[in-house]
Amino acid sequence: MREDKIGMKPGALRRRALLAGMGGIGALPLMGQGEARAQAQGYPNRAVTVIVPFAPGGSTDFVARLLAQHLSTRLGGNFVVENRAGGSGTVGHGAVARARPDGYTLGVSPTGTFALAPFLFEKLPYDSDKGFAPISLLAGNAMFVCVHSASGINTYADLIAAAKAQPGKLTYASAGAGTIAHLAPELMLDMSGTEMLHVAYRSGGLQVQAVIGREANMGFIDTVTAIPHVQSGDLRALAVTSVGRSPQLPQVPTLAECGLAGYRATNDFGFFAPAGTPPAIVRQLSEAAREILAMPEVKARLDAASIDIYAGTSEAFPPYQAEEARRWGDLIRRRNIKME
Repeated sequence: MREDKIGMKPGALRRRALLAGMGGIGALPLMGQGEARAQAQGYPNRAVTVIVPFAPGGSTDFVARLLAQHLSTRLGGNFVVENRAGGSGTVGHGAVARARPDGYTLGVSPTGTFALAPFLFEKLPYDSDKGFAPISLLAGNAMFVCVHSASGINTYADLIAAAKAQPGKLTYASAGAGTIAHLAPELMLDMSGTEMLHVAYRSGGLQVQAVIGREANMGFIDTVTAIPHVQSGDLRALAVTSVGRSPQLPQVPTLAECGLAGYRATNDFGFFAPAGTPPAIVRQLSEAAREILAMPEVKARLDAASIDIYAGTSEAFPPYQAEEARRWGDLIRRRNIKME
């Protein structure tokens, strides 16, 4: 794992600096210890459902299951992941918002759900601003710009040349309309002055199979899903969407290095409870999540998947969420992106 002098990966360092500037990643709630203990006493005393708003597989599910496994051990309860796919993540995310706010229904959702959906859907089955108690920004990962290994496209420059030679003819597969795998390519197209046709699939697994099966010319595929296929030779990675190169595939340049100065697109994973969940339980879960993400065995598993650990507090998450919403909302309006 490539690290800087203070032991943080470049992507994580940039993200922590941003979080610190928007609320302080180390800040703690101003709550008396006695009050906190009283509110959280006995929690959890039954099974806790952790909703993932997508089908099994992919990076959101991976992070949620790793977190749930260690929450079960650390807090002495049984944290069970439940996949509720649909509506580009809004079905499962909405289920969290409507659940009883007692700490027994939680959710792990990606950027596409907590930051993008409000700009893509005219009406959501929940209130994005008031429906949730943010627990923590957990982690995030980049995507690789992938093509079939036998496509004849060997570099990012080749891809852009092909797109410009056939405007709107090449296709890119996403893991669902409104997901970061949809919006990140749109940012690339916007910055490069090119056009491609979007083809939405229902999951990251179907997305990668579309590119491997040559149903689509290209896809921005998350690191968890892409790395094994790149290493096996099924796919070729042309670029990575993070600020720094992936430690697992260091030969793959960033999109910024390919000529898109300032390009950054990551799929970040937020940990949520329904609004009204007792602050002491939110605090307990936030502290447990930070402790879990600091465990060497957890860090090793996330590093192997090229996932950066953020582990922010519940106070630092909302300002970051607002900044991501502003950034992607501007792109959605500029490109006039609408749900199909």
